[in-house]
Amino acid sequence: MNNTLLPLSEFTQRRQRFFAQMLDDSIAIFSANKEVTRSNDTEYPFCQNKSFYYLTGFNEPEAILVLIKSATPQAILFCQPKDPLAEVWHGRRIGEVKAKQDYGFDQCFTLAELNEQMFNFFNHANTLYFCRGQNKFFDQQIYQWLETNKAKYRLGVGFPQQIIDCQKMVEELRLIKSAKELTVMREVNVISGKAHQRAMEKTTAGKFEYQIEAEILHEFARHGARFPAYNSIVAGGDNANILHYTNNDQSLNDGELLLIDAGGELAGYAADITRTFPINGVFSAPQKALYQLVLDAQEQCIQAIKPGQTLGYLNELCCEVLTKGLLALGILTGDYQTLLSEKACKKYFIHGLGHWLGLDVHDVGDYQMVNRAQTRPFEAGMVMTIEPGLYIPLDDIDVDVKWRGIGIRIEDNIAVTDQGHENLTVNAPKSIVEIEQLMAKANIKH
Repeated sequence: MNNTLLPLSEFTQRRQRFFAQMLDDSIAIFSANKEVTRSNDTEYPFCQNKSFYYLTGFNEPEAILVLIKSATPQAILFCQPKDPLAEVWHGRRIGEVKAKQDYGFDQCFTLAELNEQMFNFFNHANTLYFCRGQNKFFDQQIYQWLETNKAKYRLGVGFPQQIIDCQKMVEELRLIKSAKELTVMREVNVISGKAHQRAMEKTTAGKFEYQIEAEILHEFARHGARFPAYNSIVAGGDNANILHYTNNDQSLNDGELLLIDAGGELAGYAADITRTFPINGVFSAPQKALYQLVLDAQEQCIQAIKPGQTLGYLNELCCEVLTKGLLALGILTGDYQTLLSEKACKKYFIHGLGHWLGLDVHDVGDYQMVNRAQTRPFEAGMVMTIEPGLYIPLDDIDVDVKWRGIGIRIEDNIAVTDQGHENLTVNAPKSIVEIEQLMAKANIKH
């Protein structure tokens, strides 16, 4: 994970904001992720614990961050030591000296010093903060340190009397993006938009879904987003009606649509973009009708985004547009108000309208759910996806055959601003005209 797009001050300011919420004479502990074995002696590409990364910018496994709030607050890192033999096999380590110099910590120690130092830290802390339940092994380690100090209580050794789960504290900080975070998210959206353009340009009948996936990954990496933010969905035809389809192993058929849900990761931040387009470059009349309906719903929802608005309201707005459109197309039949009250469109719009976005694709932050509605008012700095869709499987005998096997989703990434909103997804074509023109030009080149 490359954090060079974010200055050191970004991470020190985040720690200061967390310090401000801590009680006096308290300690907070955060754990980095460990490497995960893929098979035998090979590992998956390392992905850092995002809350640990948010507070440190440090991207090595097994590290520990300790924040001590006393008369002089301290941020302390424990990390792997420099080790020439280990590094020649597994790659360079930052080490405790360079970590202190480059990452703005007050002190740095090696992991070998962890138990001794934690004993001293616990001895002077009244309150302990950690993200309980995220990592059961780390939880056990925390309680082991506590028990070590408790066992020496009669000898005058102190230990925290109060334990507070600080997960929500970190999540609330992460939910509101800074100006520098938004700069990174704009850039990863542009990179991801280029990848979606490339996918449209390279798509032809007879290719396989995984070949288009390869084009997307190539474009991500070419522009600095080495890894995807999540497993890409490249779903031709009826595969688009499987929401989290990631097999990506089927051939692309003339006359069908291709749904691609793919976003790159840059400096830890995710893009999450979906586009749906015709494999042969031209929408059929039924495809065009359904696509335009989904696009209309998306654009009306995006236009309604502003401070104080809620995802719950946007979901209602989306259902109104989709219900009216499905009724006009004859896919739904009956009285509009009755269909709306019965949420009839949810038969075809089978997921929510959007979610928070940031260091995680489905990012952290309380939605303030009330009766399954997301009631939290938007604030400037929040970033979310807006992604309406319609899914009509091949085996749906309740609709005319012309609609069957069509799955459509359109997804953009939207930041809330003081004045309203900013669509970060600026260069991934989504109007029918834009898509058909781009693919026509590509077909001429082919």
